[in-house]
This record gives sequence, C-alpha cells and structure tokens, in this order.
Amino acid sequence: MSCKIFAGLVHYPVYNKNMEIITTSVTNLDIHDIARCAATYNVERYYIIHPLPTQHKLVQEIIDYWQKGYGAVYNPDRKEALELVALRESIEAVTEEIAGCYGGPVYTVVTDARTYPNSVSYRDFRGVLEEGGGNRNYLLLFGTGWGMTKEIMEQADYVLEPVRGRGGYNHLSVRSAVAIILDRILGENWWE
Repeated sequence: MSCKIFAGLVHYPVYNKNMEIITTSVTNLDIHDIARCAATYNVERYYIIHPLPTQHKLVQEIIDYWQKGYGAVYNPDRKEALELVALRESIEAVTEEIAGCYGGPVYTVVTDARTYPNSVSYRDFRGVLEEGGGNRNYLLLFGTGWGMTKEIMEQADYVLEPVRGRGGYNHLSVRSAVAIILDRILGENWWE
C-alpha cells in the first residue's frame, strides 16, 4: 500500500446529545492513545482539530512534557508516538496542509456510530486503499461528542460503516473506535 494515511480527531463542529453543534474539550487519553495507535499502524500524522487557542496551549503543554520534559526520558516510546501529533484549527487547514506537503489528492474518510446510505464496509475500503496506488492521501476523521455534523458527513469521499459488536451497545470511546478501525483497514490479514 503506497498511499498515505492521516488521522484527525475532530472537536468542532460536532454534536452534543441534543444534536446541537458544539466544541468538545481535548482529553489527555485521546492525545496519548490515538498517537500510539497512529504510530503502530504507520499513520503519517495524527491531527487534533480544535479551534480554540486555550485548548491548543493545553495540548502543547502535555506534548512538551513527553517530548522535552521528564516524560521524554522516562518513556521514549511515548515520545516517539507523540511526534506524530499536530494541532490544527479546522478540517480545512488539515486538508490544505496535507495537499501542500504531500501532493496528490486528499480523500476524506469519516466514521460514525450511525449508518448512512453511502456507508462502505471495511473490507471494501481496504480494497480502495490497496488498489488506489501512490500519491493518494486519505484523511480519516473521527468525531468527538456525539459525532461530526451532517455537513461533514455529506462532504466526505467515504463514510465507513459503524463498528458493531455482538451486543446492542453502541457507544465506544473514540480512542477505542480508532484502534478498531485502524486495525480493520491497516492491520494484517489475519483471516486469510
């Protein structure tokens, strides 16, 4: 697979449980755990997408601790994973950066706990990645809160089907969903 994969954690615009558009706060666990997943599955960059400078400052302080502070010495593996993290204000800023730095088209891939008419299976999307050839960039966007807005979902090039377990419960943490989805589309073909 010669295409490039990027991950983006969207904090705005997302819904709350009343389906109102809000901005969510960044959580410490999402920074660390998603960065570690991104490093494991060879994701080019993990973007934390948040419009507020106060949240950027908080995230940067956490990253600096693990990159430059005692954490860098204490846990070099975490330092390596956090090197993939970049803070950006919007999805548009991320797609512009990817296109400018890596060339080629940027295809947006969104995820949600809901099914959409144009949802694609993980097996089919894996095929897209394998057959897509080089110089293609895929930005996987993961929503916080109660998911990304309808407009983001409708503008995406691909909508991945929801992660379904054996039970009826459907409220995974975003970091759990990221791990499952990255493994489904980038992990080894263990079933063959």
